[in-house]
Amino acid sequence: MQTVAFTRMEDGTRADYEFLDRLAEQQKESLVDNIMKELHALSGSFEGYQIDRLEHVIQSATRAYHDGKDEEYVVCALLHDMGDHLSPDNHSEYAAAILRPHVSEANYWMVKHHGAFQMYYYAHHLGGDRHAREAFRDSPYFDRTEEFTYHYDQNCFDPAYENLPLEFFEPMLCRIFAREPFGEHVHA
Repeated sequence: MQTVAFTRMEDGTRADYEFLDRLAEQQKESLVDNIMKELHALSGSFEGYQIDRLEHVIQSATRAYHDGKDEEYVVCALLHDMGDHLSPDNHSEYAAAILRPHVSEANYWMVKHHGAFQMYYYAHHLGGDRHAREAFRDSPYFDRTEEFTYHYDQNCFDPAYENLPLEFFEPMLCRIFAREPFGEHVHA
């Protein structure tokens, strides 16, 4: 297997970095496959709930799709809890970071902050502040995120709901992640 010769980045040559750039492009081409693997890894998790984490995100995306939400929104619904098993304390930020280069600022913000918004439905039962989302009241995306958590998150634990198959959403993932990064928030 070909590798670069350097052990410190500062010692790399133009040829080294052109080689690494080609490998990075290949990695980008397998991004959707890697996302699908991560989604499948959610299967069987969410102990205590009536459905697992994979079924939850599929149900979220299915509901958004049936409600006529655009493809980008549906993909955000599908990936919104992708980080739960790897980063439970900041799963919202994890999922948002994956989406950030390929979605609008509004959808990025919605995914990034949905964790604080979903606390409205349970935090008071555990001695927490169910109104934590109010810290974001001045955001232009507050209402969007409130709607998302109400219609496509807190209610997506229904084992009787007929989800679309995960594979139904794969072409949407391909289209969203094939986009060139856009918006100023990409480099912020």
